[in-house]
Amino acid sequence: MEYEKIVAYVQKKAAKVDASKIGATAIQVDITGEGEGAFYIAVKDGKVEVEPYEYFDHEAKVIANAEDFLAVIDGKLDPITAYNDGKLRIEGSIEKAAVLKDVVEAAAPAKKAAAPAKKAAPAKKAAPAKKAAAPAKKEEPKKEEVKKEEPKKEEAKKAEPAKKAAPAKKAAAPAKKPAAKKK
Repeated sequence: MEYEKIVAYVQKKAAKVDASKIGATAIQVDITGEGEGAFYIAVKDGKVEVEPYEYFDHEAKVIANAEDFLAVIDGKLDPITAYNDGKLRIEGSIEKAAVLKDVVEAAAPAKKAAAPAKKAAPAKKAAPAKKAAAPAKKEEPKKEEVKKEEPKKEEAKKAEPAKKAAPAKKAAAPAKKPAAKKK
């Protein structure tokens, strides 16, 4: 990626950030390898500014290749992890350079709001396919249920005479109880 495109990309990302809760700082970024060059990121008055030149009064300097630095800006790579892994070098105040993490996190809510809409669409497409498959499965058990119901009818016919006998037993039982009370 060319240096100008890197700076323009970071400027575009920075324009969306609400930095009202982030402390003021100035960080110079030195890109190594492809797209080599220097630019600065300044946080002040609740805004993030990105300008394509060196800033000699910086509080920290971040040195990285374009791929790793853009991964940090996109939130795909944590700046602290990148520093610990040697993907980012920091000169000067590490605390001030850590503001990059705050800037990335301030930009993150916009990405999270868009993500659920993308996830909802595939779920809707997948649901009709499941519904189409479900009725075919339901039809098969119905055939088995019909077969099972036929023996139940036969059992019900056998049970009917038993039901007629049962009320007679119930009628005899109350007659015994009054006799016991008389004694």
